[in-house]
Amino acid sequence: MNKNTQSVVVRFSGDSGDGMQLTGTLFSTVSAILGNEISTFPDFPAEIRAPQGTLGGVSGFQVHLGAERVYTPGDKADVLVAMNPAALKVNTGNIRPDSVIIIDSDSFTAKDLEKALYKTDNPFTELGLPETQQIVPVALTSLTKESLKDSGMDNKSILRSKNMFALGLVCWLFNRDIDQAVHFLGNKFKKKPDLLTANVKVLTDGFHYGQNLALNINTYTIEKSEALPHGEYTSIAGNKATAWGLIAAAEKAGKRLFLGSYPITPATDIMHELAARKDMNVMVVQAEDEIAGVCTAIGASFAGDLAATSTSGPGLSLKSEAIGLAVMAELPLVVIDVQRGGPSTGLPTKTEQTDLLQAVYGRNGECPAVVIAASTPANCFEYAYQAAKIALENMTPVILLSDTYLANGTSLWRIPKVSDLEEIHPQGVPEELKGHYNPALRDPETLIRWFAPAGKEGFEHRNIGLERDSEKGSISTNPHNHEVMTLNRAKKVAQVADKIPQLQVYGNAEADTLLVGFGSTEGHLKAATDALNAAGKPAALAHFNYINPLPKNTEEVLRRYKRIIVCELNNGQFATLLRGRIEGLHIEQFNRLEAQPFQISEIVDYVKKGE
Repeated sequence: MNKNTQSVVVRFSGDSGDGMQLTGTLFSTVSAILGNEISTFPDFPAEIRAPQGTLGGVSGFQVHLGAERVYTPGDKADVLVAMNPAALKVNTGNIRPDSVIIIDSDSFTAKDLEKALYKTDNPFTELGLPETQQIVPVALTSLTKESLKDSGMDNKSILRSKNMFALGLVCWLFNRDIDQAVHFLGNKFKKKPDLLTANVKVLTDGFHYGQNLALNINTYTIEKSEALPHGEYTSIAGNKATAWGLIAAAEKAGKRLFLGSYPITPATDIMHELAARKDMNVMVVQAEDEIAGVCTAIGASFAGDLAATSTSGPGLSLKSEAIGLAVMAELPLVVIDVQRGGPSTGLPTKTEQTDLLQAVYGRNGECPAVVIAASTPANCFEYAYQAAKIALENMTPVILLSDTYLANGTSLWRIPKVSDLEEIHPQGVPEELKGHYNPALRDPETLIRWFAPAGKEGFEHRNIGLERDSEKGSISTNPHNHEVMTLNRAKKVAQVADKIPQLQVYGNAEADTLLVGFGSTEGHLKAATDALNAAGKPAALAHFNYINPLPKNTEEVLRRYKRIIVCELNNGQFATLLRGRIEGLHIEQFNRLEAQPFQISEIVDYVKKGE
């Protein structure tokens, strides 16, 4: 039976070596090209390779497809592809009662069940799976071997291709054309023609297997989204979008882009993407450590480049002193923090929002920096671009918060034209200051200091981390001067509020209940707001992308509501910030510290229980 539906959630799960991330990426990309809205969530362990078939080694990739707006990867899957018993056990709580479960029947032997810590030889009964779920056993391993028996490949290489059989079967299940998947495989394996041929054959055989046998399971049709504005679309991950946003900003500003960084999960892909863009006048330095990375970026900023550094929470801690140097020297700098579970090395491949207060306050002295947060994988492009614009125009460091959920997840992205992007006007220096320029001189109205790159003829100068005289630019220990300079730096950052968008409210304008969030929780909170309103529980949402400074109408908006619930993936950091900025504001907190994204249902349940 074919089901015509508005949205569906698919989860691919197996061992870390089963290629679930590639399988999910290909399927979601094909769906995006066909015009579906998508949101994805890769979920994998931090270990390089846990023992095969164990619970600790399960890797997953979830994708939500829709004919209408899709905000999240979905709470529970309609279709689960489980490559082994461990994958089935780990995902039992992530599937709907009427879901389709495709298993590799070859991997459900007594030994496999033992590795996954089953106590009986019937995993389906042991897990209490309801009869409404459709279990579809497919001998993925045997069928892949049969498909490639004449390929000349060794057994290990053949088995690595079984994920393509599963992908072909799922493409049939959703009436997807596999031509686009073949195209992407061609790009991935263009230097390995034998491997390309093998993967394409297995993919095609998987598709035909479902088509020819007409398996007695539901198939799905999801129409092309009609809500999408005209344009060219692609599926994009947050880290790649961040990199491209910086490239676009450098192009618009007429500057070379410089990234000084050190590899760290989950931010490293930003450096990889930019390192491949020498053709776009990008320079990347992989430094020996986090401190060297940010210091090379500060040097590039002093020389007149658009300078950036990328990291995660542990690296942001190490960079804090150097960020203070950029604040004191009043140099533009983009610091990208892709947050992960912590503290210390914590949970490197899991997501949290626990660096917020570190980003706002985590430096010595009065050390203000602009802090903004992306909220979807696609708008990582927009906020990377805005971070660069704010930094260059206001001569200040800007910290851009992303996180693992955004960095590795993908969403549909309408590719913009550079000509349509907002103009960037980097701060310069009046020609009349030639011959008597110093790094303390500033525009008297905006308090933004005049900028001449190091070595500019007639504007030679030194810039330092010690406090400087507000008029001469030389070292000063005068108490009154220090207060003047400290307030100037603070006012300059506070005035960024005049240039950022006002806070918008989503949902029911007449509601008494307001959900509040920041960054990557936007999709889940929008979906929860929609669900509450559909259930007759009026609700609205105020979601923040600009953290420091806050939008100018923040207090006015928040004071309209009787009940304010701040939802965040930490222990209440944004709630703490809002209480500190708005006196007497009563706030409820709904916090999660499980290093996983919110479930829409748990937000809805919390709101209803508190009424």
